[in-house]
Amino acid sequence: MNVIDRVQSPTPKFFRILRTIGIALASAGGALLVAPAILPAGVLAVAGYLTVAGTVMTAVSQAAVDTPLPEGLRGAEAVEYTLKKDV
Repeated sequence: MNVIDRVQSPTPKFFRILRTIGIALASAGGALLVAPAILPAGVLAVAGYLTVAGTVMTAVSQAAVDTPLPEGLRGAEAVEYTLKKDV
């Protein structure tokens, strides 16, 4: 599965929530970084970390894929099936 197929595939609900949180963190950090007011260096450092963390969280969450499993596969069998399918 290439990157384009992975990004266009359905995303599990948990990762959609994380993606939304990541977008909010990146937006808040970006807003603090470009604020015209003079902010303390500590606040700017935290804003930079928020921006990076939010961006990474959003990218990783978008790349998560919901893989349907055949009926009856549970636990270790499901993990083995998924690993063999990706290879």
